[in-house]
Amino acid sequence: ENKGVRTRARDHPLYGVLHDLANEETTSLNFREACIASLLLWGNAYARIERQAGHVTALWFLKPQRMEVYRDKHSGQLVYKYLDETGQTIEFNPCEIFHVIGFSLDGIKGISPIQQAKQTIGLTIATEEYGAKFFSNGARPGGVLETAGVVKDPERLRASWNAQFQGSRNSHKIAVLEEGIKYHSIGIPPEEAQFLETRKFQLSEICRIFRVPPHMIADLDRATFSNIEHQSIEFVQHTLRPWIVRYEQAIYKCLLSKEERYTYYARFNVDGLLRGDYQSRMQGYAIGRQNGWLSANDIRELEDMNPIEDGDIYLVNGNMVPATGRQAQDEKKQIRGGKKGDG
Repeated sequence: ENKGVRTRARDHPLYGVLHDLANEETTSLNFREACIASLLLWGNAYARIERQAGHVTALWFLKPQRMEVYRDKHSGQLVYKYLDETGQTIEFNPCEIFHVIGFSLDGIKGISPIQQAKQTIGLTIATEEYGAKFFSNGARPGGVLETAGVVKDPERLRASWNAQFQGSRNSHKIAVLEEGIKYHSIGIPPEEAQFLETRKFQLSEICRIFRVPPHMIADLDRATFSNIEHQSIEFVQHTLRPWIVRYEQAIYKCLLSKEERYTYYARFNVDGLLRGDYQSRMQGYAIGRQNGWLSANDIRELEDMNPIEDGDIYLVNGNMVPATGRQAQDEKKQIRGGKKGDG
């Protein structure tokens, strides 16, 4: 057994559950998506654990809005109470539930980010509803019909005008005015036009809740060619990483036995998301290759390429030796030079 050597535990039953199929009906990707959506919306993700011979063989997703978690007053143990689709309440022990907890104040149940930001989200919804009503009525007082005489039937005139020019489909049509009627355009009041800026601001507010860079929702106002790459890397480091660690530690806590925790662990590989542009990667590989901590096959694996023969050899520059060795060589040269001078 080589200490420090890590290998993929492909033979472990849990590997297939986490990597391929969470259960016979759900792929691993679909399961993870459901869990992450639950974490972001409710602050918690739950799944029922199915075991055989002591090993986890399947995970069945449970809807977070139907789960209640509390500590029993008498036993002091956590209880998971779930209301299924048929209306039946089922109680689970902690060992039967895979629970990923978001930000929490008690360590038992996570806090919903949506609930904490309900005012911000409510303002966003209200702004969107107002915008929909605003643009659905193209004949709102954007203009006034004026005539020198008395309009006998203003309702008929208004209905006729609306029928021809109201709504987005009728915008920019040519109006034919009769009986000396004049049309005067009225601009949108500033307080009503301001909702466009409000809506854009609310997009940024939603991004702040989940720490998502605006360029990832196609808001490119402050994005440049040079900072997009760094924002994407920061997204992995500061946004994804905390959720990934929560998920990894939940796997360690809920799905591995005490004995297995000494040998196995779960890890999400995000190296591909952290890779820079091609030139930066090649420069980094060159430094690692020249300094002896990357082999040709290490680099090829990072670039998703097949290994080559003799590609596991680690090389260093020939003019680099330990400082103590260089000092000893200098002393030997001095001694040899002195002997030749004496002779």
